[in-house]
Amino acid sequence: MLSRNEKRLTRQRRTRAGNVGTAKRPRVSLFKSQSIMNVQLIDDEKGTTLVFGDSKKESEPSGDESGKKFDIASCERLGEKLAKDAIKKGINEVVFDRSGYRYHGKIKAVADGLRKGGLKL
Repeated sequence: MLSRNEKRLTRQRRTRAGNVGTAKRPRVSLFKSQSIMNVQLIDDEKGTTLVFGDSKKESEPSGDESGKKFDIASCERLGEKLAKDAIKKGINEVVFDRSGYRYHGKIKAVADGLRKGGLKL
């Protein structure tokens, strides 16, 4: 029996086969854990990261011990900030790679934030 993470990695490999990023249209790659979300724009031809952001920088302080709150609103702000940084670098269009996660909740919020920021998915 495969674990939940192994199943996600299988889905990730299957979907990533069709999503290849270029310099003009980089791939938006996501990683989500219980405490943070990392998002990066990747040029797969060169193997370089063009823009990077994480939810810790976009979170608002809360009453928990870490001092950060990881929620849907912070994910949407993360998408908007990433879109603005990408537009500054001359990137207007991206390929969205959800990394095997369901297009729901925080993943969808990042995509909506990217669209709000001016990127075309």
